[in-house]
Amino acid sequence: MEMSRNILTGGCYCGALRYEVTAKPVFKAQCHCRECQYFSGGGPNYFMVIPNEGFAYTLGTPATFTRDDLEAPVTREFCPACGTHITTRRPDMAAAVLKIGTLNDPAAFGGPKAAIYTVDLQPFHSVPQDLPAFERLPDRS
Repeated sequence: MEMSRNILTGGCYCGALRYEVTAKPVFKAQCHCRECQYFSGGGPNYFMVIPNEGFAYTLGTPATFTRDDLEAPVTREFCPACGTHITTRRPDMAAAVLKIGTLNDPAAFGGPKAAIYTVDLQPFHSVPQDLPAFERLPDRS
């Protein structure tokens, strides 16, 4: 993590997309949903939610994909050159769901605060014993 001015930086595998994070995450978790398993190669997906005003691309423009067969689909942003998945954007949230593996220093994540979508948990997934776990999403009220 490059910490000048408390900024996190990251990007895609090939370097065509770069970003910076200037806001504190509002949520940090590991997701076990079936969709994340597709993108992670089978394991849980580690992410943090960053308010839109605290996330910006500094190099390149991501490609996007939104399924047209779902009622409230998310939009996935990824590198058009190497395919690295950078963020997920939910239509009901003014935030970027940032994939931790794209940070220059993934250790800056510090670990999840919850495990979500454990309804789709696979037998080979691990959830730390002391980590709050939710079958779907935790209540946001």
